[in-house]
Amino acid sequence: MKKLIVLLCLTSLSTALAQEFTKQDTLRGSITPERAWWDLNYYHLDIEVIPDDKFIAGSNTIRYKVLNQKQVLQVDLQPPLQIEKVTQDGKELKFSSKVNAHFINLEKPQKVGDYNEIIVHYSGKPKEAVRAPWDGGFSWKKDENGKHFVATSCQGLGASVWWPNKDHMYDEVDSMLISIKAPKDLMSVANGRLRKVEEQGNTKTYHWFVANPINNYGVNANIGDYVYFGEKYKGENGVLDLDYYVLRDNLEKAKKQFTDVPKLMKAFEHWFGPYPFYEDSFKLVEVPYLGMEHQSSVTYGNKYQNGYLGRDLSKTGWGLKFDYIIIHEAGHEWFANNITYKDIADMWVHEGFTTYSEALYVDYHFGEQAGNEYAIGIRGNIRNESPIIGVYEVNKRGSGDMYPKGANLLHTIRQVINDDEKWRSILRGLNKDFYHQTVTTQQVENYISEKAEMDFSKVFDQYLRTIKIPVFEYQVETDNVIKYRYTNVIEDFSMPIRLFVDDKELWLKPTAEWQTETLKTNVDNFKVDPNFYLEVKEL
Repeated sequence: MKKLIVLLCLTSLSTALAQEFTKQDTLRGSITPERAWWDLNYYHLDIEVIPDDKFIAGSNTIRYKVLNQKQVLQVDLQPPLQIEKVTQDGKELKFSSKVNAHFINLEKPQKVGDYNEIIVHYSGKPKEAVRAPWDGGFSWKKDENGKHFVATSCQGLGASVWWPNKDHMYDEVDSMLISIKAPKDLMSVANGRLRKVEEQGNTKTYHWFVANPINNYGVNANIGDYVYFGEKYKGENGVLDLDYYVLRDNLEKAKKQFTDVPKLMKAFEHWFGPYPFYEDSFKLVEVPYLGMEHQSSVTYGNKYQNGYLGRDLSKTGWGLKFDYIIIHEAGHEWFANNITYKDIADMWVHEGFTTYSEALYVDYHFGEQAGNEYAIGIRGNIRNESPIIGVYEVNKRGSGDMYPKGANLLHTIRQVINDDEKWRSILRGLNKDFYHQTVTTQQVENYISEKAEMDFSKVFDQYLRTIKIPVFEYQVETDNVIKYRYTNVIEDFSMPIRLFVDDKELWLKPTAEWQTETLKTNVDNFKVDPNFYLEVKEL
């Protein structure tokens, strides 16, 4: 278990931000004393879903290791769902509640090193998703044949919107069994591998087992009139099962569209290393919303078309060469599910890297120039209205710029390193050295600087913690002499940039101070490499 690294804010900013948050935000977003003393080991989520009534009921068995001797344990569950009872060793326990946080009074002495279990029984009508997956919960829909089509999504909002758990990202359960009972004419699909199916009267229970650590929002339940098909992929760690669950009427469309999956595996294993969950397989599961990176159970709702619902987010043409949801959400298996943020304030670690994975996919299959064009193209989606890093310990994410701006920060760092084999080794190294771990942005930033043997600390501060985009200013002194510097930068910012002079590379190391460079040709024959995310201004 690791402590969060909290970045200090300016006092005035902290004061302003503090007014936005409540005690409930702190209970949701911080490692409270009632969370800190125990470490997750195993969940068994066992629920019945009744689509006709939009109702669920069941229990979650929570096995944990005692780290410190305490007697009050926090479990999270959001209204309108209610805890019916909590037991340990068959004995019912007392608990108190503060909205989403429930404090269980344990009677059994909690001895350091022991593994204990509680069972939380609950039921109710969970929050219905308003605009899944961004405002998630349960999506209660019907397919074109009138059959129930149900799915969950809960990033940010929290998995406690539909099941009781330790709802903080810093602690992942080591393994999990998910049992879903639903009407027998429907199939229930969750994370991991299917162990068995039990039929009981008018219902069927599907038991799915996850052998790897999993974060709470990565857990999902999907129920529909699914049909299955699959294939085998020969990957870096052996044979990987690629399993697909789609609505019955969409089988032929899926067989055509899902050919992107082996392609993404080839590209991402090249750039990021082996798929992190061979033991649990890889699944694409059709859902009634756009899609989400549920671990080993990636959900898909892009309507079987390329691009983002048919649109090219880069406006270059390259974004229509692949299905955005398949590529982006599967990229999260490496950055989100393998490497997971401890605090949602560092969500760029998920979204910046995964948005960049789209450019790397294009790079791998269509060439480096194509990948560069894609990365540059998505800059049109950057707003620069607020910083990418959010507010710590209150479950507050940063700006949506974490997607395109985070990707272009990484693309810029790749240019500065100027060694693609080293860059690839850094990306693969992140997935190896932080394998199945929760991390802070500071750990990721430090790792990149260390492995690149370059200090990127000010570069990260500039792009992640401010809305300032560096401006490369230059002034023509004579026909072949320029004076240059950076403006709109933080204190001590410096970053090498590449110029092309008569199609030959020239590297400069601008700072906020004026410097002079004599070119070997006329000033009119140089340009700054557009792969660097900055502005260029001639004075």
